[in-house]
Amino acid sequence: MQTPSPQTWSQRFETALHPAIALFNASIGFDIQLIEYDLTGSEAHAKMLVKTEIISPEEGDQIVTGLETIRQEYRRGEFNPGVEAEDVHFAVERRLTEMIGDVGKKLHTARSRNDQVGTDLRLYLRAQIDAIQGQLRQYQQTLLSLAEEHVETLVPGYTHLQRAQPLSLAHHLLAYFDMAQRDWERLHDLQKRVNISPLGCGALAGTTFPIDRQYSAELLGFEKVYGNSLDGVSDRDFAIEFACAASLIMVHLSRLSEEMILWASEEFSFVTLNDSCSTGSSIMPQKKNPDVPELVRGKTGRVFGHLQGLLVMMKGLPLAYNKDLQEDKEAIFDTVNTVRGCVEAMTILLAEGVNFQVLRLRQAVNEDYSNATDVADYLATKGVPFREAYNLVGKVVKTSLAADKLLRELTLEEWQAIHPAFEDDIYAAIAPQQVVSARNSYGGTGFDQVHQAIARANQALGEG
Repeated sequence: MQTPSPQTWSQRFETALHPAIALFNASIGFDIQLIEYDLTGSEAHAKMLVKTEIISPEEGDQIVTGLETIRQEYRRGEFNPGVEAEDVHFAVERRLTEMIGDVGKKLHTARSRNDQVGTDLRLYLRAQIDAIQGQLRQYQQTLLSLAEEHVETLVPGYTHLQRAQPLSLAHHLLAYFDMAQRDWERLHDLQKRVNISPLGCGALAGTTFPIDRQYSAELLGFEKVYGNSLDGVSDRDFAIEFACAASLIMVHLSRLSEEMILWASEEFSFVTLNDSCSTGSSIMPQKKNPDVPELVRGKTGRVFGHLQGLLVMMKGLPLAYNKDLQEDKEAIFDTVNTVRGCVEAMTILLAEGVNFQVLRLRQAVNEDYSNATDVADYLATKGVPFREAYNLVGKVVKTSLAADKLLRELTLEEWQAIHPAFEDDIYAAIAPQQVVSARNSYGGTGFDQVHQAIARANQALGEG
């Protein structure tokens, strides 16, 4: 194994790194993922050096052409730097110098690895956020399509995992649509803080060269530049914010995963799993395992861990750059890969992997006391104070349980024995379809409200 020569840094060093320390110190094994962004940032820097007459146009052309050649070599699999390169930035610079000679050494004029890596990471994350937002839109569209199909399909609603009130299945699915909408909006808002250029901040104090930071930022599509060079090279707030936004995406996916796991069980049987998105047991041939939602639920923890790791990494760092910041990349890379994989898998699961068992769901909402609140509401419309009505309904449920009957099975005489306000229309009032339909307050599960929510969802998808 080769190790970096002392000339990698300066003549200040007399001996090479210990081989184990060189391996420990190197980041090329993972930051090679930034190479396309490093090349793009370097091209913009070279063009800025030409504009400000720090290098000649001919030198700038040589550098940009050489960088593009490296890009093509990498894409063809011909550029594979090892640990001797230490990191992607040195690897590119070394290859460029091999190709075009000493002109390649001019690329690093008025720049430090500190502002260079910060630029690369922001370019990478900006692109990945766009990609995740696109995936979230596909996930939302899948939820919306299911909601449109199941407006009048009823599903038991739960609080404390106890039967509470029946719901439109569409209303239930649209709750996850709204969660994903917040996720999308958080990422959109985060882009404002990702899209700030640290290029030109130097190591920590700026540079003596007459650079034009606004020009290089414009070339790279940044909206503005950091106004403080110390902050520019050491800021990782944007990375932490991304990890936080990613953690919330995973929270929402994990909650839906948990419900799908429960609903696919024999005890619920609200959904069945298709072969394309489930596996079997090695010894129990009758089983279909909900591997996709289980993996999503499990992978949530690693994203939470990366958020915690980034926070702890940053909490004690003095200004400006410290080697600790090398630890941000693997956390961000893995967070991106995990979130993207989980959003894709959950989208496929919903679109192709589960079937809602409408008849079983209809049976479920007819076999409990989740319409009890509607009995209280019924009495309230007959002039009975709600708190009194609430207490009376407790007596109704007690009577039903003692008689081993559901509320709809009580005779009118049994109802009127509890309170004379009960009439024949009580049966229509507590029918599950009416119970759901009647909840027509804004944001409720009533069918009219669900149709309005679907319209709002379609509008949101059309806006971006």
